[in-house]
Amino acid sequence: MSMVYINIFLAFIMSLMGLLMYRSHLMSSLLCLEGMMLSLFIMMAVAILNNHLTLASMTPIILLVFAACEAALGLSLLVMVSNTYGTDYVQNLNLLQC
Repeated sequence: MSMVYINIFLAFIMSLMGLLMYRSHLMSSLLCLEGMMLSLFIMMAVAILNNHLTLASMTPIILLVFAACEAALGLSLLVMVSNTYGTDYVQNLNLLQC
């Protein structure tokens, strides 16, 4: 593996570790998810460019579309939760309550 792949893989692992360790706030979880999606996008784009795969050149753009949808849903949930509960703590969310 080249150094580019190792650095991108380490960025993905760091985002995953951040998601697992700092999950008390919804905003920090969303930022870690965005970091994971960004590193996946870069890794996929570099792999496609290095291997000259012309048929799979649309795959990173499709991943960006899903990342944008995920970000929009996450931010709308963050706004809804902060308006309802006044904070973005994940521990305060009770999903079983009507």
